[in-house]
Amino acid sequence: MFLVDISPSMGKMRQVSLPAKPGAEPEIIEMTNLEWALQYVMLKIQEMIFNGRKTDKCGVILFGSEETNNIINEENGGYEHVSEYIPIAQPNASTLAKLQALEPSTVSGDPIDALIVAIETQDRFLGNKKTWTRKICILTDGENPIEVEDWEATAKKMNGLGIQLSVIGVDFDDDDFKEEDKSVIKRENEDFYHTFTSKLDHGVVGNCDFALTEISRPDVREVKSTMSGNVLRIGDIDNRPGEAIEIMIRTAKCTALARPKSLKKFARRRHTAEEDAAAAENMDVDDDDEKTTYAQLHMRSEYYLEEDKARSVKGEGSVAGSVNGDADGEEKRLVKVEKEELVRGYKYGASFVPAPEGGFAPLPARKGMDICGFFPMDNFRREYSMGEVYYVLADPTSPMQQVALSSIVQAMLDEDHGVVAITRWTKTDKSDPKMGVLWPTRWDEIDCFLWVQMPFADDVRNFPFASLETLINKKGEIVKEHPYLPTKEQMAAMEDLVDAMDLMDAGEKDEDGNRQPWFDTRLSYNPAIHRTKQALFHAAVVQDLNTHPLPPPHPELTKYFEPPRRVMKRAREAIEQCKRTFNVREVPKKVARVRKDEHVHARDEDENMLLLDRQAHRAGTSQTQGATQSRIYAQSQKTSPSRTQQKRAGNHSDSSETEPEQDIEDDEELLLNRPAPGGSRRGRRCRPGALVDFIKNIERGDVVTKAVEDLAFVIKDVVTKQSSSRRLDEMIECMHELRKVCLEEDEIDAWNEDLKETCLETKLGNKDFWEKVRGIGRPLSFISQPEAAKAGGKSAITESEAQKFIQD
Repeated sequence: MFLVDISPSMGKMRQVSLPAKPGAEPEIIEMTNLEWALQYVMLKIQEMIFNGRKTDKCGVILFGSEETNNIINEENGGYEHVSEYIPIAQPNASTLAKLQALEPSTVSGDPIDALIVAIETQDRFLGNKKTWTRKICILTDGENPIEVEDWEATAKKMNGLGIQLSVIGVDFDDDDFKEEDKSVIKRENEDFYHTFTSKLDHGVVGNCDFALTEISRPDVREVKSTMSGNVLRIGDIDNRPGEAIEIMIRTAKCTALARPKSLKKFARRRHTAEEDAAAAENMDVDDDDEKTTYAQLHMRSEYYLEEDKARSVKGEGSVAGSVNGDADGEEKRLVKVEKEELVRGYKYGASFVPAPEGGFAPLPARKGMDICGFFPMDNFRREYSMGEVYYVLADPTSPMQQVALSSIVQAMLDEDHGVVAITRWTKTDKSDPKMGVLWPTRWDEIDCFLWVQMPFADDVRNFPFASLETLINKKGEIVKEHPYLPTKEQMAAMEDLVDAMDLMDAGEKDEDGNRQPWFDTRLSYNPAIHRTKQALFHAAVVQDLNTHPLPPPHPELTKYFEPPRRVMKRAREAIEQCKRTFNVREVPKKVARVRKDEHVHARDEDENMLLLDRQAHRAGTSQTQGATQSRIYAQSQKTSPSRTQQKRAGNHSDSSETEPEQDIEDDEELLLNRPAPGGSRRGRRCRPGALVDFIKNIERGDVVTKAVEDLAFVIKDVVTKQSSSRRLDEMIECMHELRKVCLEEDEIDAWNEDLKETCLETKLGNKDFWEKVRGIGRPLSFISQPEAAKAGGKSAITESEAQKFIQD
């Protein structure tokens, strides 16, 4: 029950500081004490709405109201200016709307009268529900006289009913605030409230400003899980009942996954034809008076099949529209299919398995927990812990079951290092079984298990990675010194940094003066949950977000966002030592281009250096690959404005530290430029090796940018050489494939830039190649904006510019 004072004194104006915008000073606005204090009531009610529990109910009683409306006045008279404003019920959005409509009145009321009315109203509503928690909150400024006769009887009755009382006072004194020029009446009322709550079993008096700060503090929602019955088995009950054990148990959730509140989608509501006609008739209505209405969006699913135009669907579905065809020019069309005509299927590898009618038959699993075996606690891998944790307790109504479960727990803990049990849990008959681990736990008064789910063996994927400590060059020799292998000086510097950034002694001091750990998981909150919740609550409390913007997050929510200053100060010297030892430099920020489907294909060239730890290949390994890696390593040691320039400079770089120096001839090819396996450039006609590697890399899907840049460099490198006449046809073929991929994979800018740069160099240096390009014409010119738009990309080249470029 909320008892709200709306006496005239609550209409006094006060200044409230709003959160400061970035780069601006805090803004001060004025509001009444009633508007300011009602935020506490609305936030408390919003918490009930947010939790959604049917047992969270509240009511609002006003004292100081113009009218009198309460159950005691109707029966016995008296208790004037006390009104039951909102009856006890589960709160909703209309509850908040009614509270926002409250305004100060012209008469004063007695809070003790309102308290007696609230006690009686609450008691009649709950009746014999003794297990319900009863709370009453008085919201007042304490500026009006109070009738304090026989208040001891009221306190006695509240203790008998177990009512918790909270008095939230506007500008009441506390440890951090003392109001100046306080009236005599308010000072006496404060003293009375402190005396009254001291006689209660559960009573407190607080300052409204402090209460608003505390109610916005993030907290963890505690939910009481319902205990469900089950059975714990050890051994084979069916075949060897004499060697098996069954214990009746109860399970309940120990932890629960918390998620942000789901948000509904709204859109501007479209007017119907009738509404448009009515609006046309009312032409005299001002456009500013017309309000925009919004409606909630609901998801609707429709199913379509993409069919060739040549294949007509006879008697099935309806043609909903057509789309552009494939490269062969065949037009596609969409055929609508009803949901009843579809068959549910499950993906199995690269294919789909249709499910039979009614679904697959359930497994013949029996309800219960079956212990499959035991293993040492030290062998439990924490990454195998999945999902929520459950309590596993013995049946509280059976002492024998409790003794049996307790003996198993103690036996598992009394081993040398303790053991845990791997368990198969089926919650109900024929339900899906889950594998988990039972962890024995002992507390002061109870022995129990904690159960957490583990993955099945088929769900575990092992990803082998190359050794970080052992590097092998192409000759099969172990490399002792390499940029990837840390030196003793680097190891010592990193150990000092790790020790300096230890958080176990970075917290506050305890009573004995010892430093406590800085991070506490119990005080670390999820910003996605609590910040969203704060925004929802604030938007419902205030009427205008422009004048009342969202306040900053609570300090408790952001306390772990930044490292502690004590640790940063302690680690400053170790950080500088690491910078010097590892030669750490700031990397210029690279602006990523927008990719198709909003993903980036690029892979750093430095990743190729990780190939150094592989075993040497068979004899006769191409020196080109080693030279290419040598160039890449040399490029990683210096800064270059672009990847293309890095590759060009790589032709004249030195070899890596892991291989002897090799002479790189002018006509040596890049990795992408080698011939395809089993073929030769001289002899029978085949695809060039550069194109084969390019297509393979494109099929991988994650190295598109790297492959495009490599092939463009190969083309430019070949056609600028004097001995390239025999390879011009190959390069033309590569250009066709490169332009196609650039258009499909949104690498349009790369094609246009590389084409311009290549042609400017080849017009004078290789006229034969340029004549071949001009002979092909528009298919090898720039990608224009119309072409890019059809493929879902963008281009800065117009169609006329593309035509002019190929003709010049």
